[in-house]
Amino acid sequence: MESNSPKNDGLPSESEVARYLRNHPGFFLNNEDLLTELKITHKTGKAVSLLERQVEVLRERNMDMRGRISSMLDNAQRNDMLFDRSKSLILSLIEARRAEEFSNTLCRYLVSDFDDIDYASLILFADPKRVGGNSLRVVNPEQAQQQIGSLLRSKKAVCGVLRAEELSFLFGKHADHIGSAALMPIEPGSIDGVIAIASKDPQHFKSSMGTLFLEYIAEVVNRTLPKLMKGPFI
Repeated sequence: MESNSPKNDGLPSESEVARYLRNHPGFFLNNEDLLTELKITHKTGKAVSLLERQVEVLRERNMDMRGRISSMLDNAQRNDMLFDRSKSLILSLIEARRAEEFSNTLCRYLVSDFDDIDYASLILFADPKRVGGNSLRVVNPEQAQQQIGSLLRSKKAVCGVLRAEELSFLFGKHADHIGSAALMPIEPGSIDGVIAIASKDPQHFKSSMGTLFLEYIAEVVNRTLPKLMKGPFI
């Protein structure tokens, strides 16, 4: 630990030297001859000149800054792309005239326009005898609870590797080709159900990934699909 007590040799302390150099960053520009005498040791034990070390530090900082800027630009580009594709999806859903058309449009856009989504499904929980259509999938709430009740319990998005019976319920004949999946419950209100998307890649959908997009789509479905439903939705 460095002592703050005055030194008896009349020389400035290390902290005073450091403070002076910090306040006079151009000191070595006017005293270049000193650079040949100053040495600093790496952890490897090899000595290099202060100028070389300074250049190395600046190069490392520059590379780190470039990496951060590149990452920010990549994220900005991905966000722009996600916004454009989300806008196209929402506009197409608004234009749907029937519930079956709405469901088909949603699943088709999710698979064709969004990277790494290989399968998508929309399942509504109601009495199939009262609600349904040729391509609108409706199942009894009791059946949904029996098959995927553990996934719906939190009422939040779930991402990761699902069990075989869960994949079979959500994606039918495609279940054997799925590596990972994500689902978002449609909060009971106007309608009740779930949106599910899947990838062939087991590592794509993870529990740590963000789910804001799925939450947004589920809210859109809950606000727009009921207007296309025929009869009471129970």
